[in-house]
Amino acid sequence: MKLATLKEGGRDGTLVVVSEDLARAVRVPQIASTLQQALDHWERMQPALRRTYGLLNDLQMPGAFDLDPHQLAAPLPRAYQWVDGSAYVNHVELVRKARGAEMPPSFWTDPLMYQGGSDAMLGPRDPILLADEAWGIDFEAEVAVITDDVPMGVTPTEALKHVKLVTLVNDVSLRNLIPAELAKGFGFFHSKPASAFAPVVATPDILGEAWKDGKLHLRLESYRGDELFGQPDAGVDMTFDFGTLIAHAAKTRFLTAGCIVGSGTVSNVDRSTGSSCIAERRMIEILEQGEAKTPFLRFGERVRFDMKDAQGRSLFGRIEQMVKRYEA
Repeated sequence: MKLATLKEGGRDGTLVVVSEDLARAVRVPQIASTLQQALDHWERMQPALRRTYGLLNDLQMPGAFDLDPHQLAAPLPRAYQWVDGSAYVNHVELVRKARGAEMPPSFWTDPLMYQGGSDAMLGPRDPILLADEAWGIDFEAEVAVITDDVPMGVTPTEALKHVKLVTLVNDVSLRNLIPAELAKGFGFFHSKPASAFAPVVATPDILGEAWKDGKLHLRLESYRGDELFGQPDAGVDMTFDFGTLIAHAAKTRFLTAGCIVGSGTVSNVDRSTGSSCIAERRMIEILEQGEAKTPFLRFGERVRFDMKDAQGRSLFGRIEQMVKRYEA
């Protein structure tokens, strides 16, 4: 089934069930008022949500309405946990190689992960508001999963059973702020502003054969303006599947229902598939041409991200954002 959150009813929005074609939706206050509430009681609530999904697709659901992505918040407008991995080690290797840094062998066996800000997530049409272009504004197209309660010390195989929802995310990065922050030895903060999420989350079962071995085997399209920037296959060259990422996050702590785990920038060794962020393209330019030529984002630019199924239908809806100057 597919779910989304309307921008109404308070900070956490209002849960809606969405039709398979993303055209229609219906509020379900009799089941759960928010997505977080549904996740908190998933085993009890998901059967009723699934029945509603079936009726909605059969055009038999009273109260259904046409869905406008501009009405939608992030599926979880604020989340108890947002952690982002770096599952595509090819991407990490490229970035380090371009600056002449050796990559430790452990990067191939031990995932990188950071804890991001989860108190204010962006909806699929919300602008990217930032005060200064000089910060090096970049997008990162990723796949993300949302879990129920995950026990500490869970194995990768068991961890996959806790994946309840799948979606897309634009993990905005401020590249020119990253070096100084990492040099402090305490990780990202200013360089990782609010992330934006696709209109809809989907349960793994409706992804069919595309969801296999903890990976989503479909192309993730990134556009800068009207230019197709990249379309790598998210299931290819993913060194760490989502089970491994979740187990890594839960090594020393419990994860509560509503935890969002990101894949990191989707990247293929085959460079003909393009890139899912500007930084990777710049690193390839440095390696091949001696200098970076592609600029970071400017105010007034648009970016969009989408993933289509085998029939060419959008699975989660598009993330489509404009970069705008923030003025307090």
